[in-house]
Amino acid sequence: MTQRKKRRLSLIALMLLLVGGATALVLTAFRDSVVFFYAPTELRAKEIPADRQLRVGGLVVEGSVAHHGEGLVTFAITDKRTEIPVEYRGLLPDLFAEGKGVVVKGQMNGNGVLAADNVLAKHDENYVPPEVQEALEKAGEWKKGAPEGMTAE
Repeated sequence: MTQRKKRRLSLIALMLLLVGGATALVLTAFRDSVVFFYAPTELRAKEIPADRQLRVGGLVVEGSVAHHGEGLVTFAITDKRTEIPVEYRGLLPDLFAEGKGVVVKGQMNGNGVLAADNVLAKHDENYVPPEVQEALEKAGEWKKGAPEGMTAE
């Protein structure tokens, strides 16, 4: 190989190394800000670190909402197979109701309770977030062709 070809090959190898390093740094930075979505059954099946931000979607369990004062609300969400208890401090959305779909963002604490930072219940009273609908379909609890928010009984 000539000196010129060796220099060109070394330059290409250096550029690939730099691009690979930059890609690794970007992916590492994104890993900390990615929030994964889980259905309650999936969440129970996985080992999730306590400090990991996650979103859990499902239906608010009938009779589970309790207001404890000072803005603390506890409730449970389900995908009709598994229930996850949730603690939330703050104002709930106006459309939050038992039996309706929600997506809760937060972290699991050591007791298996989701400490929520945010509770999302959007659109009209029949809205079910797409992630929740998909989880209910996997569980066999979603009635095909039913209006939004209607689940199999």
